[in-house]
Amino acid sequence: MLKKIIFLCLFYLIAVVSVAVSQTLDGAPYDPEKDAHIDMFLATWKDSMPRHTHGSLIERDILTQGNQLNPPRKGATLEYVKKFAHATLFAGNSTIPVTLKGEQEIFYVISGKGVVQWGDKTAELREDICFLVPENLEFTMKNTGDEPLTMYLICEPVPDGFTPVADIGVRDNKSVPFGTLNGHWSYQEKDLLLKQHGLGILHAVITLTLDPMTIGHPHVHVKGCEEVWTTIRGDNIAWLGKEIRHQPPGTAYMIPPDGKTNHSNINQSKTDQVLMLYFSVRADITQQ
Repeated sequence: MLKKIIFLCLFYLIAVVSVAVSQTLDGAPYDPEKDAHIDMFLATWKDSMPRHTHGSLIERDILTQGNQLNPPRKGATLEYVKKFAHATLFAGNSTIPVTLKGEQEIFYVISGKGVVQWGDKTAELREDICFLVPENLEFTMKNTGDEPLTMYLICEPVPDGFTPVADIGVRDNKSVPFGTLNGHWSYQEKDLLLKQHGLGILHAVITLTLDPMTIGHPHVHVKGCEEVWTTIRGDNIAWLGKEIRHQPPGTAYMIPPDGKTNHSNINQSKTDQVLMLYFSVRADITQQ
């Protein structure tokens, strides 16, 4: 009964918001022949097969390369970013030395403890640490705890003529200040990695917190925008086009940049925040 009441309230909220923003949203009834097949743009690592990279790192895909508007398979939505995956380094394991060529890797630690080492430098890895591994820099990772070291992994290609930064850049989400407390109505945003931190094609890697019983402003994107939202903690409800989906931790979506499929996030909890990881490529902006 409680779930029914919550969802009735949720649908009422969506209806009210839809009226308020009707001038910017597609008001036509849902048409499966014309509207995006939302489930093709939403994926979780739990449905992917594991593979070894970096020696002993175990990766499971979340989103892969494909087509931004017509994914050839579920989650194959990326045209700019090379991959977005979940990565695990088990207790007592270390990666082999790796030097990235033509690409860079961004890691966001979900759980566990470890260290990343490059040259004579090291940095501690723990929950909510984000770090950028630049091109041409040899590095290793080691799990120093008793539990798996789990991370999200974004791999971006580097553009022609790109000059990578000299060191691994480490950012602690717990200590990074909020950039805004009301982005798109309700998001509390923290800028983890921007161009000045050494990103190649990526526009930004940020976290967003959504307080209980709040909703983000629904809006659309156009071709050239590759925007991915992943739940880190909490049980987000993704409002995508004319449908909603539960988005538990480990699930990500890329919004179809078709100029008509809106997206937003809804925290229906009365007590708990939702924390999300966001990254984007904004060729729609940089090419103007």
